[in-house]
Amino acid sequence: MDKRPGGRSARVRDAVRQATLTELAEHGYSGLTVENVAIRSGVHKTTVYRRWGSAEGLIADALELAREEPWPLPDTGSLREDLREIAGLVRSGFADPVAGPISAAFVSAAVQSTGPAQALHDFFAARHEQAAEVVRRAVARGELPADTDVADVIRTAVAPIYYRLFITHEPVTERDAERAADAALAAARAGILHS
Repeated sequence: MDKRPGGRSARVRDAVRQATLTELAEHGYSGLTVENVAIRSGVHKTTVYRRWGSAEGLIADALELAREEPWPLPDTGSLREDLREIAGLVRSGFADPVAGPISAAFVSAAVQSTGPAQALHDFFAARHEQAAEVVRRAVARGELPADTDVADVIRTAVAPIYYRLFITHEPVTERDAERAADAALAAARAGILHS
């Protein structure tokens, strides 16, 4: 298989990824099969098995590709507003009728299998590092102590959203997301989230 970027290998990977995401949106993690992804992508089943091996391999690869994509970061000039916007992005992502089921399927896969769990961990680590730029800017502006753990501020701002969605299965309102962001900001300002 051609390994050049933009070559056949890249086209096959993209087709399989898109098919994986569509299958996840329509059937969730429990309904994801290599056979259905092969049919939907137009890639021969033996190629999909050889390269990805299983539904878990398909999930892990889709998350690896997603990890490399940039995330839209707010830059309002206020850490409070930036954190609220980030929490709002997470909330709206799960509320989205197409993206929400896919994201939920990633979490479901991670709970059930170590390959997707590691891929989801790596995805979140990359997202938190990207989003931490808003906290770095706030430290530079003097809004937070210099020893603030910038990634932990992001984790603290979004964790309550995931808790409500996946542990207690409660809806997440805009106010809930704002409250989570405000709590992370208060903890960071108090010096609790230091490195």
